[in-house]
Amino acid sequence: MNWEQIEGRWDQLKGKMRQKWGKLTDDDFDVAHGKMEQLYGIMKERYGFKKDAVDRDLNEMMSGLEPAERTKH
Repeated sequence: MNWEQIEGRWDQLKGKMRQKWGKLTDDDFDVAHGKMEQLYGIMKERYGFKKDAVDRDLNEMMSGLEPAERTKH
């Protein structure tokens, strides 16, 4: 997974993250805003997830984006 892709598609991914990770708040999304270390810290605090679990879920979400969404920046 490429974090530049995550950052570039942050707005599209937020909806998917809200569905999967309902404990995340708007403030969490503002703090993380596509930044790897911040997101990992928030996910560890809220869910006890380790980096590899977050990466796995994000990869799933990225692969679920429509091709047209993947090209938007």
